[in-house]
Order: sequence, then structure tokens, then C-alpha cells
Amino acid sequence: MLNLYINPIFPILFFLNYASPILFFLNYAAALTTDGLSLLSVKSAVDGGDTVFSDWNDSDATPCHWSGVTCANISGDPDARVVGLALAGRSLHGYIPSELGSLVYLRRLNLHDNSFSGSIPDQIFNATSLHSIFLYGNNLTGEIPASICNPSRLQNVDLSHNSISGPLRKSLGNCRQLQRLILGGNNISGEIPSGIFPELANLVQLDLSSNSFNGSLPYDIGQLKSLSGTLNLSFNHFAGKLPASLGDLPLTVSFDLQHNNFSGEIPQSGSFSNQGPTAFLNNPSLCGFPLQKTCRNNSSAIPPGTQASTPAIADNESKKGLKPGLIILISLADAFGVALIGLVIVYLYWRRKDSNGCSCTCKVKFGGNQKSKFCSFPCVNGFPNTDSEAESEKASGAGDASAVSGAAEGGELVAIDKGFSFELDELLRASAYVLGKSGLGIVYKVVLGNGIPVAVRRLGEGGEQRYKEFVAEVQAIGRVKHPNVVKLRAYYWALDEKLLISDFISNGNLASALRGQTSTILSWSTRLKIAKGTARGLAYLHECSPRKFVHGDIKPSNILLDNEHQPHISDFGLNRLINITGNNPSSSGGFMGGALPYLAQTEKVNNYQAPEARVSSNRPTQKWDVYSFGVVLLELLTGKSPEFSSPTSSTSTEISDLVRWVRKGFEEETPLSDMVDPLLLQEVHAKKEVLSVFHLALACTERDSEIRPRMKTVSESLEKIRT
Repeated sequence: MLNLYINPIFPILFFLNYASPILFFLNYAAALTTDGLSLLSVKSAVDGGDTVFSDWNDSDATPCHWSGVTCANISGDPDARVVGLALAGRSLHGYIPSELGSLVYLRRLNLHDNSFSGSIPDQIFNATSLHSIFLYGNNLTGEIPASICNPSRLQNVDLSHNSISGPLRKSLGNCRQLQRLILGGNNISGEIPSGIFPELANLVQLDLSSNSFNGSLPYDIGQLKSLSGTLNLSFNHFAGKLPASLGDLPLTVSFDLQHNNFSGEIPQSGSFSNQGPTAFLNNPSLCGFPLQKTCRNNSSAIPPGTQASTPAIADNESKKGLKPGLIILISLADAFGVALIGLVIVYLYWRRKDSNGCSCTCKVKFGGNQKSKFCSFPCVNGFPNTDSEAESEKASGAGDASAVSGAAEGGELVAIDKGFSFELDELLRASAYVLGKSGLGIVYKVVLGNGIPVAVRRLGEGGEQRYKEFVAEVQAIGRVKHPNVVKLRAYYWALDEKLLISDFISNGNLASALRGQTSTILSWSTRLKIAKGTARGLAYLHECSPRKFVHGDIKPSNILLDNEHQPHISDFGLNRLINITGNNPSSSGGFMGGALPYLAQTEKVNNYQAPEARVSSNRPTQKWDVYSFGVVLLELLTGKSPEFSSPTSSTSTEISDLVRWVRKGFEEETPLSDMVDPLLLQEVHAKKEVLSVFHLALACTERDSEIRPRMKTVSESLEKIRT
């Protein structure tokens, strides 16, 4: 017989080599959910990343506490499911695994600003609940997956700043819920097929810049009726004429068509009329307004036969000559025509000069009983009365007329406004109250003999060598007449004293109203009224004022409110006057026409300023004001202030970078109820209006000043929003 000897160690080795891994896998599968197993594919696909995935343990029962993972309870499912994956800016190297498509409840995939390479897997869009995918700032290649529209709720796609190539497929039109499509900074090429844009009725943002697109723009691009902000098609190879349908886009849309090969004349209809020259730069064959390049008229070519016969006709006419009587008659007719045209031109010039190019007149005598008429933009040749602005609050700092009496020695009170008929002695005898101090002069409230209050600002004691310069500046400010701008009524100049006398606005400022320092709660309709009025006033300063003023310091404390909550912009044009008079910022104060007292404040960062305004060497531009107004809009919407009440602490209502906070909220699709001021949540009917103002505010606060809209455009857009 054959004797077989079985080594007793063999069963042990067999168990260790085969049975143990099987048992380990069974235990592993039983411990971790299917979502967790899918997420582990990311950990396997990344090179290194030990610190990022330090808490991603395969022995866990659920991935819901892992870094970057968000879970939610889904009805009908006993386990919490993965709804978000955010691993942005972690310097991750590797590829994006297709297993992420197994996360059937995944809503947000945020892997931007890493170093992922390879193509975007088709299978990732098997995650049918996906509505936001942010993969920008990686090294991804290949084409946009054909399956991108599989998730029916897809709203936000940002694949910018990668190396994605290939064409833009017509099937992209199947993403009917898409709101943001950002593909800038790739190598996508070919023509954009027609038929995509009519399907994207909800698209708010479109950025195809810095790619290799060519051909002409499809005519149906004008059907993007929900678009806002900037339509960015710059740095491509688009050619042909600009479709007139672009003018059908909303008026708030700014174009960026720079560095292409467009040709022909720029259309002048609709949204085209709101664009500046920078929108069309570096298109060598493009001509017409607003470019400084006129278009040649090639339609007047004369047929060859006509050209040949013309000299003969002219020669025959010259031989016949004209009768003397006919010559005199023609000369008289020419002279009469020239004189008539001259009279019309002179009439139009003086009429325009008198009305300052404005659309309505509503002059009111100072202190009269007639209500001022609040006209719509562009330009209003009117100013508010002061009858309804009688002050009802007690001023905090009381004084006497002696605070202002120093002006009486050797000076003269000059009335800028004809309705201001008070003498200097009457002004100096009146009761005066100190309102406050800050960098723009001490401000007093002075109640005149007829009970009408005015605001008097002391500018300083210097500047005696610059009298003419001072007067020119004050006269320019005084010519500004608009219901939403504080009116300068008179000024006083003496060697040792300079005063400005302006309207007194009795109901405080927007900062106090928003921060609960008044008894009034601002409803949505009131906030919208304040926004519209401020936009009208600021647009007037930019477009119609004598010097096309740049305010330079738009913020809630410089937006004063009357008893009807109509806004009045203050403090414009004062920096130049302060420079002339040599005022000391540490001992001067107040805001022009302000009603509520406040203390002098130390110098701090102005978070309402545009980024470029914080560089001291830059010259002020109107786009600075547009940015600041956008921040004010965001404060009206959110109730959050970008200024800290204390340098060492902040509250939930204070966010230093309010613009960034709101942009991040929109990017991450934070619910609107989490961003809007809680005081407005009861007004559910205003949701659409609130969203429209949000988009407008974000357009105003674009980091690139060139693509911010003009205040005229902002004002017109706000006027279209009805409460």
C-alpha cells in the first residue's frame, strides 16, 4: 500500500492563504455601506493624500463622518446616504474614478483646484441626483462626456482651467435645468451648433472664454433670456458678423467678445447699446460704435455705365451756365437754410445746458409746501423740498450759534440755490447742535428762524491761497440737482473759516436702519425703493452731473433716509474740498446733511471699496462706485454688514468679505433662506425679485472692473423689478 504522509502544518497554511482573505472581505463588506465602498475608490485613485484621507477607514460602518463627505437621510432608506463630496484645494494627484457614478444620491461633487489628470469618466454621470459638479483648476483632458446630461437636475457645471478638448455637442441642450456653464480656459474647438441655447432657458451664466472655438455665433444665442452678469466669449477664434439677436439678451448682461475675429458693423439695438468699447477690443475687422473705428459704406457703388455718362452731362451743364436771377435765389435759400439750422442748434444747446440733459423738471422753492417729484433715471433736474423733513428727534450734542459764529469775520455767505434766501446774520443767530465728527469736517444742525433745519459743515481753516479753486468745486457740487442726492444750498468763505450749508435729512442713514439702531424695520418693498433711488442718484452723478462725478465712498452711512424712506446720497465731491482747505481728518466730522450723531472713528479698511480702489496709486473711476453699490445691495439682501463694529470681535451679522460669502453660497447652492436677511423670509412673494437683485449685485461686484455694468444700466435693471 501507498502510505501518504500529510504534514500537519499544511492545513494551517491553506487557511492563512485562502480562507483568511475571504473572511476579511466578508467582514469588510458587512461593515461599510455601498456608498463607503464607492468613496474608497477615490482614496485608491489618489497618489499619497494620507493626511487628507486619514479618517477614511474601511472598518467604519458609515462614511458620513469622513472628511469632505456630506450625508443626508433619504426617505425610504434606513441608512444615511452620501449627497456631497468636497475635496477642493487639497493638492491631490491622481485620476477621478468611475465608481463615483455609483453614488446614486450624490448632489454636489467638488474636486476643484487639485491636480487630477486623465479624462472625466462617462460613468460619473450615472449619479442621476447630481446637480453641481465643480472640477475647475485641474489637469483633466479628453472631451466633455456625452452622458453629461444624464442627471436631469444638473444645474451647475464648472470645468474651467483644464485641458479639455473636442467639440461642444448639440446634446448639451438636453441639460434643460442648467444654470451655470463655465468652460473657460480649455482647448474646446469647432463651431457651436445651433439648437443648444433655445433649450437652456434657465442658463444664468455662460463662460466659453480662452478656448479654440471658431465659426460664427449661432443666431439663437439671443434666446438665453435668463442670462445675467457677463457673457464671456473672449480669446477664441469666432468669426463673421455679430448676430443682431445678441441685443435681445437682458439689458443687465455685459459682453466680453475681446480677441476674436468678428467682422462688420456692431449692431446698435437692445443690449448692444449698453456695452463699452472694451467688450469688442482686438477684433480687427469690427467697426462702429462704441469703437473708434467707422465703417466704410460700400453700398454706394455707381454702375459703370452711369460713371461713363456723368462727365458728359456735367460738361453740357457747365456750358449752358445758370441765369443770374436763379443764382441769387439759390444763394438766399442757402443762407436762410444755414441760419435756420444755426438757430435750431443754438436753441437745442441752451435747452440741453439748462436742463442738463435731463428728462423732467420738478423745481421746488426751498422750504415750500409742494412735494418733490421723484423722476426716473436718466437725469432729473429737480431737488427735494424740506417741508416734510422737519426733525423730530433730539440731537445728542447741543451747542449754540457761537460754534458757527466764527464765520462772521470778513467773509460772505453765497447762496448757490435761488430758493435759499436767508442772510448770514439769521443763520448765525439760529440754534445750532453738534451732530458729530469724522474725516470730512464737523457737522452742525442749525434750525433757522422759520423752523427749517439745515446742515452746516465746517471744512477747516486753511486754503486761503486757493479761493478760486474752492469756489469752482463748490459751484460744481451745487449744480447737482436730483431728488436722491443731498442738495448743497450755500457756502461761506473766509480766511479762517469755510462752511457748507446743505439740506438736513431727518431720518438717519441706511446703516442705522439696517443695524437696528432705529425703530423702523425695513420691508422688502422699502429696501427695493432705497436701492432704486440710490441707483438713480448715483447714475445721475455719473451721467448727468456737471463733472460726471465719481463719489468714491458709497456705503450705507452715506445714504441718508427721509421720513418716506427715500434715499439721499451724501458726501460726494468733498474729498477735493478737504484737500483744498487742508482739513485735519483726526478732528473733523460728520456726514453731509446727516441726522444721527456719531463719534469720530479710527482709520480702518473700507470693505465697500472695489479691489482696485485699495491701491493708492489708482485714479478713481465710476466702476469703483458700481462695486460699492453692489456691496450695499448685498447688505440690503442679507442684512449682513462687511464692517466690524469692533476690531477684535464680530457677530453673525458681520462678514468682512460679504461678496465672497455670497458667491460661495451661490456656488455651493446654499438655500436662499440661509443667505437672505431673516426679516425678509416672511415675504415669500418676493423670492423672484430677491434673486434678480442678487444677480445684479454679483454683476456689480465682479473683480474685473471692465465687465461691471454702468450705473445707468444697473438703475434701468432695478426699475424693471416691481414689488
